[in-house]
Amino acid sequence: MVLIDFATLYERHAAEVLRFSFWLCGDRTLAEDITAETFVRVWTARERVDLATVTGYLLAIARNLFLQGIARERRRGELESEPADAAPDPHRRAEERDELAAVIADMGALAEPERAALLMRATADIPYADIASALGISEGAAKVKVHRARLKLAEARLRREGVTP
Repeated sequence: MVLIDFATLYERHAAEVLRFSFWLCGDRTLAEDITAETFVRVWTARERVDLATVTGYLLAIARNLFLQGIARERRRGELESEPADAAPDPHRRAEERDELAAVIADMGALAEPERAALLMRATADIPYADIASALGISEGAAKVKVHRARLKLAEARLRREGVTP
């Protein structure tokens, strides 16, 4: 049995879990709470963690916590965007903020399993087999969910730009 160096595990994966959680819920504070709770759960189950698939395991925990929060709340509010502050030009910052808000809205319009599958693949490059395991679906279904999510986001962008898909 391999013991997990929890500090190293946290350092390597906390930012990724936070980013994934933020894209799921759209709220930085809630994403931080989900991330913290994810690592609390890993801490209590260290003996069962397989280091080969730890990223998928962490993201699956974060997703489940998010879904439990939705079930507890019985409603889901609109996703809010955090504006990009890196651009010095106010006009460019406004454009980037609008684009980010549109992308977050488009992500929010995806069905949750499609959004989760796409985020796992796009942000963490999780293998389809691990995505399938985390979502409780077949590997083929995971590939289809990612593909359809990408198509829906592309179509939404084309509609925003005035091009008929």
